Amino acid sequence: MNAIGQAFIAACRDEIEAPKPGNVHIFASGHGMVADEFLRSAEAAAAPLADAKLGVGVRILCAVEATFLAVGKNTNLGIVLLCAPLAAAAGRGGELRQALRFVLSRLTRDDAAAAFQAIVRASPAGLGIAPRHDVRAPASVTLLEAMREAAARDRIAFQYQSDFEDVFETGLPALAAAARKGWPAPWPVAGAYLAFLAAFPDSHIVRKNGREAAAQVQDEAVPVRRRFMKAANPAGTLDELMAFDRSLKSRGLNPGTSADLTVASAFAWRLADLAKPAQ
Repeated sequence: MNAIGQAFIAACRDEIEAPKPGNVHIFASGHGMVADEFLRSAEAAAAPLADAKLGVGVRILCAVEATFLAVGKNTNLGIVLLCAPLAAAAGRGGELRQALRFVLSRLTRDDAAAAFQAIVRASPAGLGIAPRHDVRAPASVTLLEAMREAAARDRIAFQYQSDFEDVFETGLPALAAAARKGWPAPWPVAGAYLAFLAAFPDSHIVRKNGREAAAQVQDEAVPVRRRFMKAANPAGTLDELMAFDRSLKSRGLNPGTSADLTVASAFAWRLADLAKPAQ
């Protein structure tokens, strides 16, 4: 396993070990899934995601297929869609976001075809029929063009359009803020998750439960995040986070996109660290 694959596994572990209200983590299962399935999925998906011989689309498809072989279900489609371009960018070297822009600009129709196949294989909850560039139809555009078409309704697709704006302008700053406070794991990653949850309606909730439900979760997350960030010791907020977790799960609300973006941010953080010159 190369260093990029190891960074991916570590980022997935970072995310699953953080208390993330409404999502699966080591403090509580949910939505018919348990933490160990996500850890095994990360181990399975890492090698294809980090394989420099593969294009982005094939990395996505092979990672999804490897995940199904490992756990028999979709646990990480959003994670894989976000982390495949980041892994390809890290393999180029240099400043990560600049390399990412290059990777995204070179995505092809073949990348779209492979990614479409992966999405159909994973069959994520709430997957509907798109009026243009539906994933069940042959790819007629590049993966970047297809993601641009979906960006208004899907926050993962929006990352492709915006050069991963949410990762670089929300997730990484949240991790950096926690680092400045000297917070130990898992609290920086929990902070990144809450930053996403409070910043915009989660598009996974929008697909499954509607925009009003997603907006309500965002509204509820804002004061939770505020108290979390003001805490002298973030561990002291665990009871509140778990109460919020139980509330969301009792309503069948899973902020899956916020969790996916959290993994991508933890991965980008680790990739940036890999790129630093040795002292």
